[in-house]
Amino acid sequence: MASQLHIGPTTRRALFALLLAGGAFRPAHALQASRTHRLPATPQTVAYGYYWSAKEPALRVASGDVIDVETLITNRPDRLEAAGVAPGEVQQSLRDIVAQVTDRGPGGHILTGPVFVEGADSGDVLEVKILSVDLAIPYGYNGCSGFLKENCERNSTPLTRILRLDAKRMVGTFAPGVEIPLHPFFGSMGVAPAPALGRVSSNPPGPHAGNMDNKEFVAGTTLYIPVFAAGALFEVGDGHAAQGDGEVDQTAIETSLRGKLQLTVRKDLKLDWPRGETPSHWITMGADTSLTRATQIAIQEMVKLLMEKRGFSRVEAYQFASMAADLRITQLVDGNVGVHMMVAKSLLGR
Repeated sequence: MASQLHIGPTTRRALFALLLAGGAFRPAHALQASRTHRLPATPQTVAYGYYWSAKEPALRVASGDVIDVETLITNRPDRLEAAGVAPGEVQQSLRDIVAQVTDRGPGGHILTGPVFVEGADSGDVLEVKILSVDLAIPYGYNGCSGFLKENCERNSTPLTRILRLDAKRMVGTFAPGVEIPLHPFFGSMGVAPAPALGRVSSNPPGPHAGNMDNKEFVAGTTLYIPVFAAGALFEVGDGHAAQGDGEVDQTAIETSLRGKLQLTVRKDLKLDWPRGETPSHWITMGADTSLTRATQIAIQEMVKLLMEKRGFSRVEAYQFASMAADLRITQLVDGNVGVHMMVAKSLLGR
């Protein structure tokens, strides 16, 4: 009779974790139970317009923990009301932050955080698993500026448009009979830049991620960010109910969101630029004041990814990217323009 293979409880837990991760390697801390921390947006828990390594953390968490986080629409209450939002629909938390937070800029986004992740340090990677993203209010707004401001001439059409959001049908009403499908995501997710850079504006994206405005980062996707400072100091905000690639008039459907994000320190990864993962695709990203340079970065990061994932030579990876990967303009309106490149996982085989 064949002998039976004994599998101990530690091995069983490791195998179970591998199954959950689709067979991919996961660090040891992935086997530990995670805690969920509630993080509301208040005057004490936001960074108004910046990422900064010297900002006092709003929350400290262990690697692998989940934050249940609130982010606020980036606009002033009086401007929302002037555009047609009823005073009772303006969140009190937004009123409090706009009235009480005086330490602002140089950017304009209300970012929740920073979150200090224990064990994270310069050279590591912060894995941000986006578990859920939900609408927090029944409206959003779109302003008019951006890439072709000449289209924003003042006439009978208001330059700030309020869109009603239907959370059950997941559509936003642009005009009578015209609806936009909603796919909410956080436009800005990032970590503190290197301490030598000081306080960095929340407006332009960069190696620290930040205001990427990448519509691919909906619930069920993962963002990987290189870490530049102790604790990573993760911040999130700039909620969008929907957006087109390019975000050409400078705004999407801007709104308040609530989401759950799992923050995990990855010491087994080394990145120069943020990277994304969806259930079906890998995403590389680049940002720069030059669209050409941003494109070059996204392509070169894809070449690196293909060399890592498939063992291609540099020439093979570059050739494969030309044949099978897609370049997209992420956004054109945030100082640094953004470009991302996507490749289907199914094309890479096992």
